[in-house]
Amino acid sequence: MGAERAAGTAGVPVLLITGPVGVGKTTVAGEVSALLARAGVAHALVDIDGLSECYPPPPGDPFNEELALRNLAAVWVNYRATGAERLVLARVLESRAELERYRAAVPGAAIQVVRLRASVDTLTGRVQRREVGAGLAWHVARAAELAAQMDRDQVEDVVIETDGRPVAAIARDVLARTGWPVPSEG
Repeated sequence: MGAERAAGTAGVPVLLITGPVGVGKTTVAGEVSALLARAGVAHALVDIDGLSECYPPPPGDPFNEELALRNLAAVWVNYRATGAERLVLARVLESRAELERYRAAVPGAAIQVVRLRASVDTLTGRVQRREVGAGLAWHVARAAELAAQMDRDQVEDVVIETDGRPVAAIARDVLARTGWPVPSEG
């Protein structure tokens, strides 16, 4: 980050909230955003999945990652121009090597990766309540696959357990454990 400051580009604190399918990335990111707003912290919230919704995906990019990152770069310029100083992202991150592409999309990004963790039983239950139709079996299998992969590969800076915990407590934990501003309760 020293070179970025020397070049006159202020660093951009970024929280990338990750975890397997069904762990609550989007819900927790939304609560983190609400807490930051309550604390008066200028920020933007982006669920990267929404930036990747396009069919058909190109060959070799089944999750439209390239499109998502091009879209992130475009919307970050607008958020920054509007006064956002920080960025909260929700997305599955399978490898720390992917972070370079996020840094390219958000110049000056100082990324902290927070992995939300839950048991496979919890993930399966959440996915079964959320998904309907043809995608259910795929999402249940993908949740278990990602949970095992993330436990093995440890792409995160911080792990937060979510089983049996309310979203507000998880979000406060995310902010506290990453050193971001936490509003007082009440």
